[in-house]
Amino acid sequence: MFRYQILIEYLGTSFVGWQIQKKGISVQKAIQLVLTKLLKQKILLYGSGRTDAGVHAIEQSAHFDT
Repeated sequence: MFRYQILIEYLGTSFVGWQIQKKGISVQKAIQLVLTKLLKQKILLYGSGRTDAGVHAIEQSAHFDT
């Protein structure tokens, strides 16, 4: 198993925040969906922190295992 760190930049205007929520699309969910499709296995993404709805980020750190 390998652990990968990624640095993320995003405009949070369209997101409900970092963390997965029942309503709306979160940054975490959007990235997990893309990584799962790309790597052809279920990916769980762990962020170093959370943001609120509409918040932008530069170099937010996250990691996932594969």
